[in-house]
Formats: sequence, structure tokens, C-alpha cells
Amino acid sequence: MNKPLGNYRWTIVALLFFATTINYLDRQVVGLLKPTLEKEFSWSELDYSRIVQVFSAAYAIGLLIFGRFIDRIGTKMGYSIAIIFWSLAAMGHALATSTLGFIFARIGLGLGEAGNFPAAIKTVAEWFPKKERALATGIFNSGANIGAVVAPIMVPWILGIYGWQMAFIVTGAVGFIWLVVWYITYEIPARQAKLSKAEFDYIHSDNETTPDEIADRGNPVFGILEPVAECSPNVGIRFWQNAH
Repeated sequence: MNKPLGNYRWTIVALLFFATTINYLDRQVVGLLKPTLEKEFSWSELDYSRIVQVFSAAYAIGLLIFGRFIDRIGTKMGYSIAIIFWSLAAMGHALATSTLGFIFARIGLGLGEAGNFPAAIKTVAEWFPKKERALATGIFNSGANIGAVVAPIMVPWILGIYGWQMAFIVTGAVGFIWLVVWYITYEIPARQAKLSKAEFDYIHSDNETTPDEIADRGNPVFGILEPVAECSPNVGIRFWQNAH
């Protein structure tokens, strides 16, 4: 009789889903607050376009930086640093008192948010056999659409009650809630005490490398190039939607 396989890997992909949802929630806020911020800071369309452009440029640079960075330090610490970085940057928008202040905040947000997809894809590679990786990637990537749906509901409500500064603070703070759960819940399979032997063997059933090799080194191509292909079209589409 076969032993129960276990489902802990799906807990991990649920964490990736929520991180991606938060990622897209945070980047939507400035677009949803555009009418309010235009009046507050007398923005022109050129001012707003610069704010959008610096985020996109920082995001592209951040993908390259975080891909290598996460390969070096691992998914647990790499993901933690990324979400701390982007959550602080998201909350930092509330401190901006000029267009330049928003530009600096968007640069920080772009650099930090770029860590999400390299970390998530590397996590999938660590936690799923090859035959399930496409499904796992599809599940966490759907968080991008959920974030884009939640933001237009959540942000105007916060704006109406607490003001635009709190919209940035509250949405940015959500990342720290996720961080606590991630830090308590996540370890690579070789170090995860809650993972059954049957599920551990299943995860590595079609790997060409050993679990120890997976724990000790990363895959730069998998960690950098694939997230660029996954994310880049979405960035342009999301900001085009926000600007119109």
C-alpha cells in the first residue's frame, strides 16, 4: 500500500501566489491615485510618464540584480530581502512631497519588486518535480491578476476614509504580514521538517541533480531569463491601463 504523498509543496505555492498578489497590488496604487495626486502635486502628463518610466527601468535592472543575488543567497533570505525592500519603498510613497520624491520611491519599488519572479520561479524549481512546475508557475503567476483586481477595490476605499498617504502605507504593510508567514513556513525541502519522506522523494523524482546540489547552488538562467519573459509584457500593460 502506497504511503500518502503529502501536499506541503502546495502550501509553498500558495505563499508564492500571495506574494505575487501583493507585488501587483503595491505597483497599482500610484496609478489608482493619479487623479488625486495630480491635484495635490500639480502633475503634468510628462511628470506622470516619468514616474511610470523610472519604475519600468528600475524593474528591468532589478531583475538582473535579483536573479544572481537569489542564486547566491537562496530563496528564503532572497525573497525576504526583496519583499522588505519593496514594501518599505511602497510605504515610502506616503513621505513624498514632490514629483522627485515619487520618482525616488518608484525606483525603490521597481528594484525591490523585481525580486519576486526570480525568487518565485527558483522556489518552484526547488519544491516541484518538472512535471508539475508549469502548473505551479501558473498558480502563483495568477496572483498578478488578482492583485490588479483587488487594488481598484481596496485603494479607493482607503483613500476615501484615510487619505492617499494611508493608501500607500496600508498596502505596503501587507507585505510584512506575508514576510512573517514566509519566514515561519519556508525552508528548502532538504531542511523542511514538516515535509514527508514520500513527498520529498516525489519532488526530486525527475531531477537531474541531487537534493544537496540543489541546496548548494542555483541556476542563473532559470533564475533570470524566465522571469523577464514572464513579467515584462505585464509591466507595460498594467501601467498603460493605469495611465488611461
